Amino acid sequence: MKAEQISIFMENRPGGLAEITELLARAAINIRAMSVADTADFGIFRVIVDDTERCTRLLKESGFTVTRSEMVVVQIPDRPGGLHEIIRILSGQRINIEYLYAFITRARESAVIIFRFDEPDRAVKTLQEAGIRVLTGEEVHTA
Repeated sequence: MKAEQISIFMENRPGGLAEITELLARAAINIRAMSVADTADFGIFRVIVDDTERCTRLLKESGFTVTRSEMVVVQIPDRPGGLHEIIRILSGQRINIEYLYAFITRARESAVIIFRFDEPDRAVKTLQEAGIRVLTGEEVHTA
């Protein structure tokens, strides 16, 4: 019930992100979700793609430092307070959120939130017990 995220470490300079996106575009790898975090010297480009294995291999062969991590992905109604409901449930169980990012689905009726937890298995169990829909990696690719 988890999706796999690729984190690409890159120098924080003009054109750095373009190098990565060009590689992925040429290889016809589709980015399904993304987040960029930066400092003065480097950035981390986090992506969920339609072909994790091929993307990881391509980036490593191109000289990028890449890591993979498991993410918990939930689907919630796209309405005010939707995120708060999830956060309230997790907070009530004292589950720590390391970071998150989100996107709206094509149907625009729901939002998809991607979480990094310190205890992902416990988070999945807690969310499912609360009736929250936790997506598989395949479902994220088609959302």
